[in-house]
Amino acid sequence: MQEAAQWVSSHLSFLPPQAIVLIVSMLPIIELRGGIPVARLLMLPLHEAILFSVIGNIIPIPFILLFVEKIFDLLRPTKLFGGFVRKLENRAMKKSGNVSKAEFWGLVAFVGIPLPGTGGWTGALIASMLKIDLKKASLAILIGISIAATIMSLISYGIFHM
Repeated sequence: MQEAAQWVSSHLSFLPPQAIVLIVSMLPIIELRGGIPVARLLMLPLHEAILFSVIGNIIPIPFILLFVEKIFDLLRPTKLFGGFVRKLENRAMKKSGNVSKAEFWGLVAFVGIPLPGTGGWTGALIASMLKIDLKKASLAILIGISIAATIMSLISYGIFHM
């Protein structure tokens, strides 16, 4: 993930560092787990790293929660995108075990613990597929993003930085 974040930041070097962190944090898979290390590489102060990475990670979430099901319903029957949609749905449902059991706190933990394949994007997809209440899902994802930002800040800027 760090290599992908470095590649993106190097190819966006014409932008201000804050914009790079915002864009990197909006990307699926990378999210703020890549945004905060990129901010460190770009020598942004910690408060800016957190601010721009959290905002970037949050921006796609409402769109996923509100529209992903409708978009998938339109794309699933097509030959071009049907297989891809089913693959995304299957992947999300395989990861949804603890979320479906503990719902709110399961979603918080899923989004908040920075492991490969977790994060706001997948958390929002799972919440949508499990039909978790929009307000509950939004709050759980926001708390999870805050936890992930804290963990990644400690790793990138704090006691775990090497």
